[in-house]
Amino acid sequence: MEELIATIAKSLVDSPDDVKVARSDEDSNVTIELTVAPDDLGKVIGKQGRTARALRSILAATAAREEKRSRLEIVE
Repeated sequence: MEELIATIAKSLVDSPDDVKVARSDEDSNVTIELTVAPDDLGKVIGKQGRTARALRSILAATAAREEKRSRLEIVE
């Protein structure tokens, strides 16, 4: 899951070297923290949050295959 989110985020931003993804598991919950450069934050969120919502949908579908619940946090 982390690799998928990292690959998508790196293709969206201007400075892909600043993209960092961290995962934490708690029971059946998975939290993915996505960190990008401050200048690229708007590109990852998108207009009215559409890109972030799409990333969360992809993450939810991937987590459902593992029978887990997912959460994506975008950190500055």
